[in-house]
Amino acid sequence: MIWWWRSRRTTTGKVKRFYREFTEGFTTGELRRLFQRDAAQAYRVLTREQDLSKEPAGRIRRWFFRAKVVFLGLSFKLTPARRVLFGVSILAAILGLIRFNAVIDSKQIYINFSPLWFLVSVASLVFLLALELVDRVLVRDELEVARQLQRDLLPTTAPDLPGYRIAHSYRTANEIGGDYYDFFNLPGDRFVLVIGDASGHGMAAGLLMATANAALKLATEVDPAPERVASLLNRVLVRTGDRRAFMSLFYGVLTPDTGFIEFVCAGHPFPLLRRASGEIEELGRGSFPLGLRDGLESSAATVTLESGDLLLLYSDGLPEATNSAGEAFGYDALRQLLRVQGQPQVIHDRLLRALTTHLAGEPLKDDVSIVVVARV
Repeated sequence: MIWWWRSRRTTTGKVKRFYREFTEGFTTGELRRLFQRDAAQAYRVLTREQDLSKEPAGRIRRWFFRAKVVFLGLSFKLTPARRVLFGVSILAAILGLIRFNAVIDSKQIYINFSPLWFLVSVASLVFLLALELVDRVLVRDELEVARQLQRDLLPTTAPDLPGYRIAHSYRTANEIGGDYYDFFNLPGDRFVLVIGDASGHGMAAGLLMATANAALKLATEVDPAPERVASLLNRVLVRTGDRRAFMSLFYGVLTPDTGFIEFVCAGHPFPLLRRASGEIEELGRGSFPLGLRDGLESSAATVTLESGDLLLLYSDGLPEATNSAGEAFGYDALRQLLRVQGQPQVIHDRLLRALTTHLAGEPLKDDVSIVVVARV
């Protein structure tokens, strides 16, 4: 009896442990998004190549129509062999609903093949799911390599710039992001501050960002003047992609001893400069992003960082981040958070906490980059 009780307790413990491991990370919020946002996104992706203009008005007919377009959309996203396997699994499930009758020696015999057909259907779908998951894992591994290469292009630590303090971070909406920022020294005791945002998301934006990084480093070696760098980078982007391949850019050259910055701001959200007095200024002028057309010129402007001033560089993913209600984080919130005094790391962390609170578990829809620079 004691042996049976111990065996039962051991089995119960294993079941509980398996349940905890199997449901690790599960939340009711994720389950709700699964049937709301994720389901709607899946329908859009599966039916984007289908003609939805012929959708009937009746509820039942509309349901059958949507089921058909989803089935076709799902089928034609598969390879031909997997498409046939998917069709076989559906056919087996239908056959499992039918009971076959046979007559042997004038006796009617009922032969129920339903369990067999359902087993074939489930086995085929599980096998197909396994194949698709393997493809997903392999793609994810390749994306992880690309993501690591992208991380290598971004600063990992704050630079040691006497008289200044810098805090920075980068959060991607997808595995690969299109935001870019950097800071590095130039000959003649000058220092570069740059932040940009490539169009689109995912791999395409990441490739454009890598191209822009290489072109920008080359441009600073040829002539680091802001107007010349923006012009060369614009020519590279125009010749690299089409009209959908463009990026916004803020590029500034800082003279640390004086705090003097010469910069261009091409289609990028204007950086915010908080003076020691608490007054906030916007740096930039209206301009097109780089890469839209050849011959695009960006005019340079200047500003001087005084002791106690603080400069916030950011990508549009920060103010435009929306929660589940569709409310944007907003530029006003940025200003309010920037008004409160604090060192760059404190302000940086305050911005991220406010963003996390605003999102309330909602995933980012765009990359978010933050760079805070203060002259002490």
